[in-house]
Amino acid sequence: MSDTPEITPQAVQDAVDAALAAIASAADTAELKAARSAHQGDGSPLAALNARMRDVPKEHKAEFGKLVGQARGAVTQALAAREAELAEAETAARLEAERIDITAVPSRTRVGARHPLSLLQEQISDIFVGMGWEIAEGPELEHEWFNFDALNFDVDHPARQMQDTFFVDPVDRHLVMRTHTSPVQVRSMLERELPIYVLCPGRVYRTDEFDATHLPVFTQFEGLVIDKGITMAHLKGTLDHAARVLFGPEAKTRFRANYFPFTEPSAELDLWHPTFKGGARWIEWGGCGMVNPNVLRAAGIDPDVYSGFAFGMGIERTLMFRSDVQDMRDMAEGDVRFSEQFGMVV
Repeated sequence: MSDTPEITPQAVQDAVDAALAAIASAADTAELKAARSAHQGDGSPLAALNARMRDVPKEHKAEFGKLVGQARGAVTQALAAREAELAEAETAARLEAERIDITAVPSRTRVGARHPLSLLQEQISDIFVGMGWEIAEGPELEHEWFNFDALNFDVDHPARQMQDTFFVDPVDRHLVMRTHTSPVQVRSMLERELPIYVLCPGRVYRTDEFDATHLPVFTQFEGLVIDKGITMAHLKGTLDHAARVLFGPEAKTRFRANYFPFTEPSAELDLWHPTFKGGARWIEWGGCGMVNPNVLRAAGIDPDVYSGFAFGMGIERTLMFRSDVQDMRDMAEGDVRFSEQFGMVV
């Protein structure tokens, strides 16, 4: 016991002061644990003083026992108080780090954008739905009869050759990837009650080169009206209305005589584009005409009672005119930066 200090009030006070200082300076529960071991453990100064009680004369044991006991109690009480303080502070810090402000606007990373072709197709559909038309859909893998025969294409028509149409093996099944959405018009005439007012938007396939103005897979919107007393004037008024909604109040259309197997008379459709970059001008937009009587007969409709008109335009071509897109390949390559420039509206 030669290295252990004698039990004196000063020695006890020094041990208590050292313990309290260590406890107060503990910044976290780990440091407090170290202070507990150093000042309350078996090798601590207070433990050593308590061990010297065996050497204290009997008449002084009560006095010194009380002194050491009170000192050890004070240290234990200080440890408990500091432990509660640190636990509360650490819990508060953890809660603050994990806090979520449910009243704040969340920060979200935009990972994509609607494709402008989809947006434009929806807007075109809305125009015709607003006029009381219906939207019609059909399969992209189509039978040759719907794609050609019912539309008055002769068996030797160039469009039916392998270099223009994607035929699906085996060829003797007469299945093709539809070259236009006109088969949907045929299906509408076969399935719907008269009169018919339908818009047929959708994806079509042709063996075109992949370049700035052509795509092997693109989208069209075609319209069909079958009713009594329908004339070219109804067709002109319908297309003028669509042009004004899409291209501005000064837009208009004109017809140039042409030939299509499924319409008679037929016309190329030109658009007067008032806001075209570089100045207003006429631009070829699509094809149109009165439904050929042979097409009506193929669908079981009497051409002496009913007449109708049809038209078709490319949505990619419309987007090029409307938004000054120079290269059609940008629409197909899937780069989100192309879509992002259009935002959520076209």
